[in-house]
Amino acid sequence: MVQKSKIKELRERKEKLLQGGGEQANEKQKALGKRTARERIMALLDEGSFSEYDLFVEHDARDFGMDKKILPGDGVIIGTGTVFGAPVAIFAQDFTVAGGSLGLMHARKITKIMDHALKMKMPLIGINDSGGARIQEGVNALAGYGEIFFRNTLLSGVIPQISVILGPCAGGAVYSPALTDFVFVVDNISKMFITGPEVIKAVLGEEISMEDLGGARVHSEITGNAHFFSSSEEECFSQIRKLISLIPWHNGQKAKNAEPAEPDPAYDIEKIVPEDPTLPYDVKDIIKSVLDRSDFFEVMENYARNVVIGFGRIGGRTAGFVANQPLEMAGVLDVDSSDKAAGFIRYCDAFNIPIISFVDIPGYLPGIDQEHAGIIRHGAKVLYAYSEATVPKITVILRKAYGGGYIAMSSRHLGADFVFAWPTAEIAVMGPEGAANIIFRKEIMSSDDPEGTRKQKIEEYKRMFANPYVAASKGYVDAIIEPLETRRSLLHSLAVTENKMIQVPAKKHGLPPF
Repeated sequence: MVQKSKIKELRERKEKLLQGGGEQANEKQKALGKRTARERIMALLDEGSFSEYDLFVEHDARDFGMDKKILPGDGVIIGTGTVFGAPVAIFAQDFTVAGGSLGLMHARKITKIMDHALKMKMPLIGINDSGGARIQEGVNALAGYGEIFFRNTLLSGVIPQISVILGPCAGGAVYSPALTDFVFVVDNISKMFITGPEVIKAVLGEEISMEDLGGARVHSEITGNAHFFSSSEEECFSQIRKLISLIPWHNGQKAKNAEPAEPDPAYDIEKIVPEDPTLPYDVKDIIKSVLDRSDFFEVMENYARNVVIGFGRIGGRTAGFVANQPLEMAGVLDVDSSDKAAGFIRYCDAFNIPIISFVDIPGYLPGIDQEHAGIIRHGAKVLYAYSEATVPKITVILRKAYGGGYIAMSSRHLGADFVFAWPTAEIAVMGPEGAANIIFRKEIMSSDDPEGTRKQKIEEYKRMFANPYVAASKGYVDAIIEPLETRRSLLHSLAVTENKMIQVPAKKHGLPPF
């Protein structure tokens, strides 16, 4: 029988360590509107599911008086638990302990749970709240970051990696979240930047607040470094739980099916797209009109809004959606939206999630700024991502599909398994107006009524080319369908591509246009 004194000693040691930085530090954390690291884990995971490891780990620093300091758990909590019954590995940096600074043992705890997640094939969630590298540990802290980055790359495409920014994340620390699949931020709590305001002021003489430099809204709306924005930690945890319910646990399986359901009848697919082809509409309504319960979980909602990406279930199966958004810049592809779409396509492909594309695109965005920003290279990322993807790819052309945009948006030529078009589809090298002005230029210029002739030639071009029938006659479109047939066509396509297999040429890896 174990001596009661030993059990008592264990309980006392644990109780002390479970307090983190102590009562005063914990109260200071809460005064900032932040939960403690342990509270965050408990709020995110299923009740009673968390098992902690390495509670008794101690820091390894000896210089600058560190040998006399006790840092409970070395400022990070690691363990495993479940989310809606799905197993997950998790770590949470504890800002109440030395500002959550990263030292050697702190890093080793993180790499240990990362290795565990890889071995056990479960998603990894990292909660970041840290002042950065522990200066007192010098190069050991830098080594710790490097070991984490290496594993982020090793785990990429094998298990989902989720980063949650719930405090400062500065310097080298930002690169681990940047290497993960999804980054969650919370308004007025999350801060991410390479160099802080003080350094910027000292070096460049520019003054800026932490919030304006690297706050949650900045990364959700301007930089695209964050995939999900929320107004509270509670809302953030709800988003994470929903994401995990929709995606596979690792790349060797598919997402768990749910009970099928019908879309909300409020989304009438026949009434969403205006009869006037020049008028915009919200493509998210189209997506919701075909989804089970019309439940669409959008990714990067506030960034590059001219393209829409996200997850939803159709017939109980998880699918990834990529759609041009006519409400924003007429749905063109530019530098930012190309990056956004390509990254999402590659995620879906890595984790066996079928991709459904809704197309209404006038092309790539023209202009000096776009050309100089590298639209050629960035735009090519979409071509590469769709071409590389071996998961089921289903495309529905709603309206415009012009030029390079037609090719890029999961056309048959990039390996789409099924391409459907509505009768309103216009598949052509360019819009009828521009095409008619080029093709019939001489006839228009020599006409007694140039404007009348121009309108006549535009209509002639529409009849001949700007419709889905020419592409269908060449086999580039599999079927021209009524809007009401869209969900049924998607359900059928998903069913017949369930066991899709493609043999790709042997190679170490491709070279996408980074």
